[in-house]
Amino acid sequence: KVVDEFVQRYTGVDIDVIVGLEARGFILGGVVAHQLGKGFVPIRKAGKLPSKTEMHEYELEYGTDKIEVHCDAIEKGDRVLIVDDLLATGGTALAAAALVEKLGGDIIEMAFIVDLPDVGGQKKIKDKGYKMFTLCEFEGD
Repeated sequence: KVVDEFVQRYTGVDIDVIVGLEARGFILGGVVAHQLGKGFVPIRKAGKLPSKTEMHEYELEYGTDKIEVHCDAIEKGDRVLIVDDLLATGGTALAAAALVEKLGGDIIEMAFIVDLPDVGGQKKIKDKGYKMFTLCEFEGD
């Protein structure tokens, strides 16, 4: 049912690539990309991808983390949908957006199954000017 909702929303939308965030974003993003006939690109924690990568460091609540993508995974002008299972602080999604844009991609939307709006990610994403879609929200920290 979740995949069907995403596929229905993005059928006919001009998307070149679907980016899935480690790890559950791989499951959702890969299936949605396959059903839409689009390319799929994984964004992973640093050190997990072979070959040449582009990396982005971002702030966590207590420290920093790094994610990376293959340098040739996204081409300049690609229209990109970023997909993950959960939106909490928004840190990983915004770091992924920075990587996509560094490679020349244009983010058309970020899509999540669950949003925890009280944690603040939704506000951060919207404040940066990105469009966002979620299937459901749960209140509380």
